[in-house]
Amino acid sequence: MQGMSQSDPRYTIKGASEAQQQAVDLLASQFLLTDERLGSITKEFRRRMEEGLASDGRVLKMIPSYITQRPTGTEMGSFIAVDLGGTNLRVLRVTLDGSGGVSTDPQRFVLTEDAKSRSLFDFMAQCVETFLDDRNIRPTGLQPPIHMGLTFSYPVQQTSLNSGTLVQWTKGLNVPGCVGRDVVRLLQDALLRLGLRVKVAALVNDTVGTLLSAAYSDPTAQMGVILGTGTNAAYYEDEANVAKWKGEGGEIVLNMEWGAFDSDDFSVLPFTQHDIKLDRKSINPRKQAYEKMISGMYLGEIARNVMLWLADQRLLLDGRSSEVLNAMWSIDTAYLSAATVDDSPDLEEIQQIIEKTLNVPQSTLVDRQIFKIISILVGERSARLSAVGIVATLTKRPELLNKPINVGIDGSMYEHYPEFERIMAETVSHFIPPEQFKNVKFSLAKDGSGVGAAIAAMLATKEL
Repeated sequence: MQGMSQSDPRYTIKGASEAQQQAVDLLASQFLLTDERLGSITKEFRRRMEEGLASDGRVLKMIPSYITQRPTGTEMGSFIAVDLGGTNLRVLRVTLDGSGGVSTDPQRFVLTEDAKSRSLFDFMAQCVETFLDDRNIRPTGLQPPIHMGLTFSYPVQQTSLNSGTLVQWTKGLNVPGCVGRDVVRLLQDALLRLGLRVKVAALVNDTVGTLLSAAYSDPTAQMGVILGTGTNAAYYEDEANVAKWKGEGGEIVLNMEWGAFDSDDFSVLPFTQHDIKLDRKSINPRKQAYEKMISGMYLGEIARNVMLWLADQRLLLDGRSSEVLNAMWSIDTAYLSAATVDDSPDLEEIQQIIEKTLNVPQSTLVDRQIFKIISILVGERSARLSAVGIVATLTKRPELLNKPINVGIDGSMYEHYPEFERIMAETVSHFIPPEQFKNVKFSLAKDGSGVGAAIAAMLATKEL
C-alpha cells in the first residue's frame, strides 16, 4: 500500500506539504481494501452465517420470516399495507397487475408525540381508517375483510407469518406495555376497537419486503438488500440448510440482520481509530459494527473524525475547527456525495460545505482536495464492504448462480452515492466466476418495504 498516491492520481494533492501527503497516503492505506483482505472478511461472514443458521442468539441472527414461497408475478388484486418507520407511518394501497407490475396509492402520516409515547397502535388504526374512508373503500358488514400487510422496522422475534413479539424499541419510539407482546395482535385489537373489517395477514421486516417487491417484478430475485441510512439483507435459503428451522424441504426467506456482523469481537472488519471513536460515542457501542462502516447514517461522522484528526495535527484547515465541525453528526453523508463529484477548478462546492455549512472561516485549495479525498475513501470502503455480504450470500447457494439471478436493492447509498453501485458490482465480480457473474443483475427495488408487505399479505391469502 506504500506509494498509493504515486500509483493513483486521485490521492495526489497539488500543493500539499510532505506531511499532508503522508497523512493522506496513510488514510488511503487504511480505507482502500485489497481483494485479499475482502476475501478473508467474506470467509468469516460465511462462517457467521452458518452459525446463525444453526442456532439462535448468534451475531448474525438469520431470522426465519415464515415466508416459504415466491411470488410468480402473475398474481392480481389490491392489498393494503402499513409501513412504520422512524417518524412516519405510511398506509398504501398496492395493486398487482398480474404481469409483474405494481401501482401504489400512498398516504403519509407523521407520528404524533402521543403516538410515539403512548397510543401508537390506536394511532395506526386511525390512520388506516382515514385512508379507507378518504377513498371510500371501507368494507361494510356484508363485504369480506381487507387483508393487510404490516412492515414493522423494529426488532421482532417472529413466531408466524402474522405474529411476532417486540424485542425492544429503537429509532426514538418508546411506547410502554408493548415489549414482549405480539405487535400484530396489538394492531388487530386497535382495528377491532374502531370496527374496521381489516385483517393483518402478514408481518414483514423492511428488508424482507424489499426482496418480495423485487421478486414480484422479477421471479429470479434471490436477495433483497437495503443500503441506505442503515443496512440489512434478506434472501431465499433452502430449508434443509436451516438447522434451527423445521421446514418441509422448500425455501424460506431469512432476515439476516447483517448490520451486526463482527460486533461481538471486532476481529475482521478494517477498524481504524476513526471507526473506534464513532463506535465508542454512538448510542449503541459494540453493536452494528458492519452497518457503521457502510450505511449513510454513519459515513459523515467517520469523515468528521478524520477531519478533526488531521486538524489536530495542523494538516487541515491550519488546525482550525468550528462549533459546527466539533459537534457529532454535523457532517451529513449528502455533503460527502456532493464533494465526491465536485470537479470545479477551485472545488467551489466543497468550499461552500466547509466555509458556509461547517462554518470554518476559510479553506485553501489543499484543504478542499483533502476533504474530497476523505469523501472518496469513506464511500469506496462502504461500497466494497457492501460487496462482502452480497458475495457471501450469493455463493451460499452456488447452484442458483448458473441461471439468471436478481439482487433487489433499496436505499439512498445505492441509489444516490456517486460510483457506489459501480464499485460494489465490480467488487462482487472479483469473487464470482465470470460465467456465473454474468447471470447476476442488480436492480433498484424502490420503495420495496411497503409494496413487499402487501405482497406478503397476498401470499398469505393464497395459503388460505
